[in-house]
Amino acid sequence: MGLAWGVEAIVFAAVIPVAYIKYGIKSGKWSDRHVGNRQRRLLLIPVIMASVSIGIGTMLWLGAPRQMLALVVAMLTTLAVLLPITAFWKISVHTSVAAGSLAILACAYGPMVWLAVPLVGVIAWSRVFLSAHTLAQTVAGGGVGAIVAGGAFSVLSS
Repeated sequence: MGLAWGVEAIVFAAVIPVAYIKYGIKSGKWSDRHVGNRQRRLLLIPVIMASVSIGIGTMLWLGAPRQMLALVVAMLTTLAVLLPITAFWKISVHTSVAAGSLAILACAYGPMVWLAVPLVGVIAWSRVFLSAHTLAQTVAGGGVGAIVAGGAFSVLSS
């Protein structure tokens, strides 16, 4: 049954958002899969939040395990924090997701997971190297992701 919950989370938190991004590229709403234009992200993030919210509703309706529900709510909470920041600054969603994922894994499996922090650094470096973000935007994204996703998961999963 755990696999089914994982698939459900993936569908609403990844598959549907990626499909919408691809649709947006084909229809000319944005130029690439990273949606580099900050103003366009303001249109995209609420759609992703709606998809994740429907996923959460489905999980509640079907009685998902507490930790799985906490994981998806942590995703939604992080998006809710990133959205208003995105209105005035292009914070890195990539580093936010990476650091938030590590924080959630550390909450679930212990502090040894933090040994993988250099991976967040590599993602941050790549975003700066590609001129997609400044160093400050990647560092802020990582901090927001770790604090918000880790905090939400920690509170909701216990």
